[in-house]
Amino acid sequence: MKIAVVTDDHSTISAHFGRAVYYEVFNISDGKVTGRETLSKASHNQSANEPHAEPGFAYGQGSSEENLHTRMFASILDCQVVLAGGMGQGAYNGLRQAGVQPVLTDMRDIEQAVNAYLEGTLTDHPELLHRGHGGSL
Repeated sequence: MKIAVVTDDHSTISAHFGRAVYYEVFNISDGKVTGRETLSKASHNQSANEPHAEPGFAYGQGSSEENLHTRMFASILDCQVVLAGGMGQGAYNGLRQAGVQPVLTDMRDIEQAVNAYLEGTLTDHPELLHRGHGGSL
């Protein structure tokens, strides 16, 4: 099993999936962390000139967002779970469609959150899903 965590500093979980620039990816075997690697992540900051709203779609959804999300997800498609402090509806739906379970957490320490997930005590906070204009990140 693999768990990806979005981060900007390698120790805390980013509050914005779309803006984070790294994934910390944990390899799990028999319920324990057996390895960890850092992967670069495409972010909304790198696509500032691309549209995030299209007529007929909710903000953060549509073909341009799907293309951006596809780039964001490319390096973690072998992960089963991604932990984030928040994300937009488009990213959330895209991860689920890709077979990756998004978990939104209010925990900030990466290692504590991964351990809590493994122990079954990490609470998913769907209220951290960003909705509406300006919130697809």
